[in-house]
Amino acid sequence: MTGNLNGHTIAFVATNGVEQVELTSPWEAVKNAGATPVLVSDKKDSITAMQGDWDHGDSFTVGRHISEAKAEDFDSVVLPGGTLNADTLRTNDDVLNFVRGFFSAKKPVASICHGPWLLINAGVVEGRKVTSVDKISIDLKNAGANWVDQEVVVDNGLTTSRNPGDLDAFNAKLIEEAAEGKHRQQTA
Repeated sequence: MTGNLNGHTIAFVATNGVEQVELTSPWEAVKNAGATPVLVSDKKDSITAMQGDWDHGDSFTVGRHISEAKAEDFDSVVLPGGTLNADTLRTNDDVLNFVRGFFSAKKPVASICHGPWLLINAGVVEGRKVTSVDKISIDLKNAGANWVDQEVVVDNGLTTSRNPGDLDAFNAKLIEEAAEGKHRQQTA
């Protein structure tokens, strides 16, 4: 993976039910590239991840509550998947406003698996080329996105991937996009 993220602070938005590997793999990747990852959540102290949709995973300490998080405090944002995680967060106005803030500031956004559900509810996918887990492809198409079945897709600072099998490609692209910084054509 290329890209030097020294001095970058990257928000990871998640709650209970996040797919553990979709949180931990990108987290380690950005950390290894020199960034400081921060877990932003609707929970105050910690969240519990899932391995798949059935098995409880590890607990993770929350770095900042969503009510105190501002896009201007971060260089980019990662939206991991997990059915429960994404379904819970996509109806949280604080989360949606936080995500919109990255698009307004033209900062890189990365989302995997069910994570793009948040992008739909934030109103930022219309006209964009994206991918996701196939189970939400119709949702993305109905929201005006150009959904494709590819390992990783980048559209003007927005990086999306399908599932944990795509994490190597996802991590590489999210680091590349974060290293590039603001994207002129990134729009809300």
